[in-house]
Amino acid sequence: MSKYVFVTGGVISSLGKGIIVSSLGLLLKQKGYKVTILKFDPYINIDPGTMSPFQHGEVFVTEDGAETDLDLGHYERFLDENMHKSNNVTTGQIYQAVIDRERAGGYLGATVQVIPHITNEIKDRLKKLARRKKPDIVLTEVGGTVGDIESQPFLEAIRQLRQEMGAKNVIFIHLTLVPYISTAGEVKTKPTQHSVKELREIGIQPDFLVCRTSVPLTKSAKNKIALFSNVPSEYVIEALDVGHVYEVPLSLKKERMDDKIIELLSMEDRETDLTQWTAMVKKMKAAKKEIRVGVVGKYVELRDAYKSISAALVHAAVALGDKLKIVWIEAEEIEKAGYLDNSVYNVDAILIPGGFGHRGVEGKIQAIKFARENNVPFLGICLGLQCATIEFARNVLNMKGANSTEFNKTTSYPVICLLEEQMKVKNMGGTMRLGAQKISLEKGTKAFEIYNKEKIEERHRHRYEFNKNYLTKFAEAGLTFSGFYGSEELVEIIELKDKDFFVAVQFHPEFQSRPLKPHPLFLNFVESAAKKKAHN
Repeated sequence: MSKYVFVTGGVISSLGKGIIVSSLGLLLKQKGYKVTILKFDPYINIDPGTMSPFQHGEVFVTEDGAETDLDLGHYERFLDENMHKSNNVTTGQIYQAVIDRERAGGYLGATVQVIPHITNEIKDRLKKLARRKKPDIVLTEVGGTVGDIESQPFLEAIRQLRQEMGAKNVIFIHLTLVPYISTAGEVKTKPTQHSVKELREIGIQPDFLVCRTSVPLTKSAKNKIALFSNVPSEYVIEALDVGHVYEVPLSLKKERMDDKIIELLSMEDRETDLTQWTAMVKKMKAAKKEIRVGVVGKYVELRDAYKSISAALVHAAVALGDKLKIVWIEAEEIEKAGYLDNSVYNVDAILIPGGFGHRGVEGKIQAIKFARENNVPFLGICLGLQCATIEFARNVLNMKGANSTEFNKTTSYPVICLLEEQMKVKNMGGTMRLGAQKISLEKGTKAFEIYNKEKIEERHRHRYEFNKNYLTKFAEAGLTFSGFYGSEELVEIIELKDKDFFVAVQFHPEFQSRPLKPHPLFLNFVESAAKKKAHN
């Protein structure tokens, strides 16, 4: 029977529940236990697929095509395992399932209520995940903070589960903020006390308190928190701010949190092997040579919108022994200037990430023009491929006004357009090309050299495609098409052979990059940037 560990949050949001859960998952996995992680998201949307990145940050796409919370990216990167649709549950999904069952007469005339019907559906999702993946431990992150109205059904469901299964099979971890007040010269425990009080009022007594803090907690501070929270002081865990998220597992291990969890769950204690992870963190901190990669985006005000891209760049830099500096460049600023002035940004390489809508697109196109004309290493992802196609059409093929029909439905040169089946789509959510799909690579190309195989599988999230009617013209002008999908031969990868590194892909390679296994595209891209910097 699987054991369950629930992580809740208090005081404020964005304390890092996803990182704490991921770190604990890594520690428990490295003890030799099989672990999976579930995210409860309390919003009513079915999934984040229709939300603006400014609202929700990155939409992480799983291999089975689910559009999920960005925390699933953390889970995959820390555990080095693929998550699936069943690893992310939203309020919208829960209510939709209950209402659909009610409409089908599934409740035999009963009045449908939050308790027991909604809470039972929540518990069923947990148990189904456990039956499907058969883990020793299911770690679950409950989104939001204690006190949020929308989180209450989830909290009630996990309270019931503890009552049903017992304290040796279900434990609660509560993450709180212990702020340091500089004028008083001390940390304040009152926010944590109030957060735990609210949690206990709904029937949940935390077994652990993980305290986010910018300064080390004194023994007296821990004892005070323990006294007012009814948590033993050895289970009050200090989560001191660190330089990088990959240091968090080492910080929690220092507090022996994994050993204490195993003890509470009455499981066999085992050694935790963090040899590779520790070596990776040491290598990251020891890196001196800085590589500057310019990410030209339209959501750069919210860095969470590009969480997986940032991570993939870091993975590549660490593997190469370099220090990465991401230079965030607002596409609209380039658009206003009419060109990219690298004397301002001083970047060694340029990356154009995905996105939707026309805003900032002309700035992205100008950045690509700069990279192509100056042989600056360039990587385009999703919209990045589409912008690279438009730039090449306008400035090499002299197709003035070439565009995507997403941005200009009446363009004379629709080099990017909707597939016929996408034209029939009416609903926005879950209707794009989503998830892992097989791609065939052309021998003798940069892409084939990078992957070193004929068939690859990458995750997608897009609706518009390269217009195959222009394929011959582009090829004759020097653009290489190095990757295709299926019998329709949809264009997946383009490149310029006369450049050191100029590659654009229609998929999202960042979703498959891991700290100890950097994605080969990002590895080659950052390596090209390092060589360019050394040559200059």
